[in-house]
Amino acid sequence: MESFSLILAIVVVTALAFDFTNGFHDTANAMATTISTGALKPKVAVAMSAVLNLVGAFLSVEVANTISKGLVDETGIRPEVIFAALVGAILWNLLTWLVGLPSSSSHALMGGLIGAAIASAGVGAVHGDVLVTKVLLPAIAAPLVAGIAAMLGSRLTYRLGRKADGEAAKKGYRAGQIASAGLVSLAHGTNDAQKTMGIITLALVAGGALTPDSDPPMWVILSAGIAIALGTYLGGWRIIRTMGKGLTDLQPQQGFAAQTSAATVILASSHLGFSLSTTHSVSGAVMGAGLGRKGGVVRWSTATRMFVAWGLTLPAAALVAAIAEWVCGLGDWGTGLVAVFLVASSAAIWKISRREVVDHTNVVDDAEPSGVVTTAMAAVSPPPTGAAEELAAAVPASAPDSKAPSATTTV
Repeated sequence: MESFSLILAIVVVTALAFDFTNGFHDTANAMATTISTGALKPKVAVAMSAVLNLVGAFLSVEVANTISKGLVDETGIRPEVIFAALVGAILWNLLTWLVGLPSSSSHALMGGLIGAAIASAGVGAVHGDVLVTKVLLPAIAAPLVAGIAAMLGSRLTYRLGRKADGEAAKKGYRAGQIASAGLVSLAHGTNDAQKTMGIITLALVAGGALTPDSDPPMWVILSAGIAIALGTYLGGWRIIRTMGKGLTDLQPQQGFAAQTSAATVILASSHLGFSLSTTHSVSGAVMGAGLGRKGGVVRWSTATRMFVAWGLTLPAAALVAAIAEWVCGLGDWGTGLVAVFLVASSAAIWKISRREVVDHTNVVDDAEPSGVVTTAMAAVSPPPTGAAEELAAAVPASAPDSKAPSATTTV
């Protein structure tokens, strides 16, 4: 019983650690466009988002019930399985944060849970109908719906504001953007905080501390809300930079349209119990808003890397979780080994991130983080439009003829 209680406590703590990473990983969803357009100062933005994430955690338990009661067979799940699932989710969150890519914490968690459950009890432990209808289909539909709505909303705002004073209109849209950003933060709390509530509730049921089909206890709701709020306040500055500057350049009108569209999609999904990716919704809305302004562009090289990360999230987290579950199955020493590996890997990722710090002081800079993985990705991407012209303009007009190169010629 002591060993069992210990593993259950480890699972709860690890789940809250995942919730914390979810918070700083997804801060960009609510506040990236608000920060990039100058509607709010970075620290003010993340503080506001943290408070509203906490409030949102108390508004519903529908998504928590999808995780704890619907996705896997809770009668065949042991606490070690949930611990392994969380290991896969946390490591994927940290890796994508390191390279500044907005990936789905929700899909990382569900991928980890699926991989660990299959490794422990076989494919039958996963409810395929729930996976398709409440996870995979919303993952495809959410960015499309939010993107189309944001594109149409952006075009409508520009059309309605054609005769308005430019500066006055921008101030009005900035105020609207702050309100819509708050709505996204509230929506994020109603959706993402609940996923941790669901995973803790599933662990408590697996450990015999709760009866099957139980709703999350109040202490679970409170602790999950606080953990995601603290993570949000720290701010995932690397991903905020990518979302706010890397995908497209947004004006206040576009930021307002993007956030309003994303918040509507997320809140509707939470009401229906869909375990939606807020990252997918907001990213789709940002790209749609970028295309909604005449002359607006989307940086498809960045978007492509993001799409690749989305596609890899479920299988990558599932694979790591399945391996972790196999090691945990070797006994208590195996579980301890996985725990040490998780702590050591997290520390190593944090240390690598310190080589180039991105925080509230430089998050709105145009330069992207130049980490090892990001640099490698950029090396194989096509050069941006206009790069050749800029290079040609940099060569002095008096440079020697190209047919007779000089040793002193510099490019």
